[in-house]
Amino acid sequence: MSKELPFMILCVEEYKNQKRMTGKDVMSLFNKYAVCEYIQEFYEVLHTTGVKYIINDIDLYINSRKMA
Repeated sequence: MSKELPFMILCVEEYKNQKRMTGKDVMSLFNKYAVCEYIQEFYEVLHTTGVKYIINDIDLYINSRKMA
C-alpha cells in the first residue's frame, strides 16, 4: 500500500463530512475533476497541513477546474 492511500482516504472522509455529502457523491466529484490525482501529486505538501486547509485547497482546485 502506498503512503498516499491512507491520506487519500482521510481527504475523502473529511471532505464528505465537511460538505455533508455521501461517499459516492464525493468520489464522483473527485473523479470528475481529477482531485485524487491532484492529492497524489501534491501529497508531500498537503499531508503537512491541517484539515481545514486541505478542504479549502480541494475546493479551490475544483473551482479552478470548473472554470477551465
